[in-house]
Amino acid sequence: LAVVFEGPHDLDEPAFEAAMWERIQSFADKDAWLGQPYDDSVSPNPEDPHFSLSFGGSAFFVVGLHPNASRPARRFARPALVFNLHEQFEQLRKEGKYERMRDRILERDVAIAGSVNPMLARHGEASEARQYSGRLVGADWGCPFRDPRE
Repeated sequence: LAVVFEGPHDLDEPAFEAAMWERIQSFADKDAWLGQPYDDSVSPNPEDPHFSLSFGGSAFFVVGLHPNASRPARRFARPALVFNLHEQFEQLRKEGKYERMRDRILERDVAIAGSVNPMLARHGEASEARQYSGRLVGADWGCPFRDPRE
């Protein structure tokens, strides 16, 4: 699922990240209001290495895209949020295809950016919340998201 916004187009990385988390928070608040459960295969705590967003009872990994992203792979003509079902990654793992796909993504990242994105981490090693906006964040970064169902 991709959500593409008409604008604004002039956001720098910190401003895009703030807008992204504001929108994600709004989605989560609405999901809770609708009585949707949190996917119990992931954690609602953004500090937990097993954190993932949950909407409609399913876990998602979010990729933020915008015109001013420092990483070429994160640039898009308009601000956008791409929601990838966690279930699809688990299915690829079961089929033995995940590592090959991941390797290809890393190779493409090096080809277009000259290096692998330093924010990449495997699920369970570090909170994926740090990766959503695509911005390089330090060890002191704190996620503004708080799921109301936690």
